[in-house]
Amino acid sequence: MAGNTARIAELLGEVRRARSADLVMFPELAMCGYPPEDLLFHKGLRRQVSEGLAQIAARTAGSTGDSGGIAALVGYPEFVDNHIYNSVAFLAGGRQVANYRKCCLPNYSVFDEERYFTPGSGPTVVEFRGVKLGLGICEDVWQPEPSARATAAGAELILAINGSPFEIGKQAQREQVLAARARETGVPLVYLNMVGGQDELVFDGGSCVVDRAGRTVFRAPALESCVPVVTLRRASAGQGGRVEPDVVATGPLPEDVASVYAALVTGVHDYVRKNGFPGVVLGLSGGIDSALTLAIAVDAIGPRAVQAVMMPYRWTAAMSQEDAAAQARHMGVDYQVLPIGGMVEAARTTLAELFAGLPEDTTEENLQARSRGILLMAISNKTGRMVLATGNKSEMAVGYATLYGDMAGGFAPIKDCTKTLVYRLARYRNSLSPVIPERVITRPPSAELRPDQKDSDSLPPYDVLDPILDALILENRSVEEIAARGFEKAVAARVLEMVRKAEYKRRQAPPGVRISSRAFGRDWRYPITSGYRHR
Repeated sequence: MAGNTARIAELLGEVRRARSADLVMFPELAMCGYPPEDLLFHKGLRRQVSEGLAQIAARTAGSTGDSGGIAALVGYPEFVDNHIYNSVAFLAGGRQVANYRKCCLPNYSVFDEERYFTPGSGPTVVEFRGVKLGLGICEDVWQPEPSARATAAGAELILAINGSPFEIGKQAQREQVLAARARETGVPLVYLNMVGGQDELVFDGGSCVVDRAGRTVFRAPALESCVPVVTLRRASAGQGGRVEPDVVATGPLPEDVASVYAALVTGVHDYVRKNGFPGVVLGLSGGIDSALTLAIAVDAIGPRAVQAVMMPYRWTAAMSQEDAAAQARHMGVDYQVLPIGGMVEAARTTLAELFAGLPEDTTEENLQARSRGILLMAISNKTGRMVLATGNKSEMAVGYATLYGDMAGGFAPIKDCTKTLVYRLARYRNSLSPVIPERVITRPPSAELRPDQKDSDSLPPYDVLDPILDALILENRSVEEIAARGFEKAVAARVLEMVRKAEYKRRQAPPGVRISSRAFGRDWRYPITSGYRHR
């Protein structure tokens, strides 16, 4: 709260002194951050909000009164008796001139606002510099009614502050919605979105202006914290004196794979830095997942803050060791080789009498993964560096991962990336500069926990598995519906059963960057104990 308040107040002071803008917009719940979750229930938050708003309002004071000087739109949690509102304050002339309470509270996907907030009841239109401004917050522009009520109350321009998290294709979807609102109401919209990582969520910015015809006339860079200045002016009397935005070149929307990679980098950077870790450590196996994770980590926090550890066992191929060393050298990270043979054999010896007469199975394979987890966590304890888990969404979905082994870690950057997407991201990263050895990308994927092991020994091919997983996770499709898309019914049923059985593992997995419309974490809430069977 103190840091956000100070940043907002400082920026307002700079803009006011420079006379570079009349009105500055800040994101949804900018004072506390979004989503604040159960912090909203803490009694001390109410006092901090009140003090912070007064401090920010003081920076808007000007010599020309409420209708002049600088104004600010600041998102904040408003506490009234036993109610909490998701609100925006219109501050000008050193005081709060107007207030708007979010009417449409999202309660789906990653959003849980009905747990915390009371909905507002009507529009707020405030006049500033001779223009009537209708105020909105995030979900309010995704539904037609709030904007319609604001324009019916006289609004000539809609200003909407947002905390809208990234997912693939989201910016295009946002601009389609804004275009619809503009055409319905006949007024332009200014859409402001926050930037940065917050736990599993990444807010990607993309603030934009849409004219009354629904055309995007300005778009801020994605995933870049900035303070763009947008000019809106009243047209000539011959055009009805309407408020119109200046047209600025916007450029094309970023490609999906490029935007996903940028979101992953932002998510890792902010999680590591905001939580005070001096760096990260990860197991570099010579496989595609850890190779991509290393590239993301280096791009996020720099090579000097990254440590990579190769932990070979008897089944680790020479190719894997060579490729891991080559990538580590190329990316300039601290690289260590810590063989795990002694640890694994010690564990096997300790368990020999207990396991006498029982055949070897995944138990012995998991001893290898868990030995690696022990080493990585020990390094983390000693150095303070956070362990990055390297598992992908396909593995998390079907449980093809070792609990307390390769699932150990504080953050999982590619947790929401299917194996198919991992390969696309690796190719994309190498198109910027070749950092991942080519044969890491082209060789068949393997956990290398037994001789000649391939992922395809235990799983359907990823070009079959991943579409089935998307159909279940993103679309909630049944076995019958998935089979109707051309997949073998028995394969679809097997995959969905693997997903069901792996729920207990996913509950214990570290958080990771959300990039899809449904990730394991905030918006996946299946019971662990369940007799339900997918059909």
